[in-house]
Amino acid sequence: MFQKILIANRGEIALRIICACKDLGIRTVAVYSEADRHSLHTRFADEAICIGPAKSARSYLDIPSVISAAEISNADAVHPGYGFLSENADFAEVCETSGLTFIGPKPDVIRRMGMKQIARSVMEEAGVPILPGSKGILKCLDEAMQLAEQIGYPVMLKASAGGGGRGMRVVRTADEMQHMLAQAQAEAAAAFSCGDMYMEKLVENPRHIEFQVLGDNHGNVEILGERECSIQRRHQKLIEEAPSTAVSPELRAQISESLRVAFKKIGYSNAGTVEFLMDQSGNLYFIEVNARIQVEHPVTEMVTGVDLVKSQIRIAAGEPLSSILTEPVTIRGHAIECRINAEHPETFTPSPGRITGLNLPGGAGVRVDTAAYHDGVIPPYYDSLVAKLITHGVDRAEATARMNRALDMFVVEGIYTSIPLHLRILAHPDFVAGKLDTSFLVRTGLIGEKK
Repeated sequence: MFQKILIANRGEIALRIICACKDLGIRTVAVYSEADRHSLHTRFADEAICIGPAKSARSYLDIPSVISAAEISNADAVHPGYGFLSENADFAEVCETSGLTFIGPKPDVIRRMGMKQIARSVMEEAGVPILPGSKGILKCLDEAMQLAEQIGYPVMLKASAGGGGRGMRVVRTADEMQHMLAQAQAEAAAAFSCGDMYMEKLVENPRHIEFQVLGDNHGNVEILGERECSIQRRHQKLIEEAPSTAVSPELRAQISESLRVAFKKIGYSNAGTVEFLMDQSGNLYFIEVNARIQVEHPVTEMVTGVDLVKSQIRIAAGEPLSSILTEPVTIRGHAIECRINAEHPETFTPSPGRITGLNLPGGAGVRVDTAAYHDGVIPPYYDSLVAKLITHGVDRAEATARMNRALDMFVVEGIYTSIPLHLRILAHPDFVAGKLDTSFLVRTGLIGEKK
């Protein structure tokens, strides 16, 4: 087992990794920007090293600075968390050449899964259902026009190296193609330094379903069920739950078996998530692989009892899944997660600032993952996540009741948060009935959407 792990991240996920390391008796090294000097992850890690100024490009995304911190602290492994460098194959490669274990998939696997058209081909060969679309990168406008006519409008243009909803455009008619393709390419090039695009048939108002994967370094793969992530605003998830009310045991077993085949074939190790769209007939279609731990991993932990972050560390240390998952994975009860963001609940404008009052909820079935504290600052330089509030119950009704109770008791003063919006969502009859899709917020009138 590792002696010391450097955490190449910040905020609540850095604290989450610290907790897992403490459980395993592993020392930790926090890295931080000047804006995060007083953050909790710097306090609770065994060591803390400043790696640069506030801007992430000169701190959390600065590979030489992160590697230097690992070397001077004598860390023997690096956990990237999510975001930042977590799916950067070059960073994983530099870790390996520097004698550091990267707690995640192998660099070549990250590269292949990061190129979405390659991931599509692998999944299709393993029998995972995929949407009709391009076989590879779109070479030119004429090819895009011909393919769209072939598979039928509307279609979705997607950045091959993308994520987070950037580099994506819906094209409903041939007249829109040239303009939308140019827009998507420009946005993708600015966000990912790669303007390559591919195309998929658009599923109108789908559910967003994802499956949790664990693979070890010995060729073993386990699927830990699915999560429902349909409550979104502009492709950004707000509420997640497990299991999905739309996935039957038979469909879960079918998709899980095909994913085992695919992930064994590509030699996948560590944690990963496979994202799907579900159409209104209940059919699932693969969209992408996230080769890292997800923000919403706690809901899977709550219903399976499996500590995914500890599992990541143990897998990276060479342990087989048989020693980590000592019993068959079963789904127990229901879990819901609300992402509490520092933003106005009506206008969604960011609300960074100092927290002048804070009460974290508790009680049976309630978990809070956060790096927030009284008098702490939510800086304007990073994502707006304040906390992840997770509840668990014997069924969805109890998990929802506990979430309502916890949201009522969650007090954050000094900044705006999304808590009022979460309460409105949970109270809506369609949420209570499990009638979810990615257009939920606009369809129900809970928010307006600018055209």
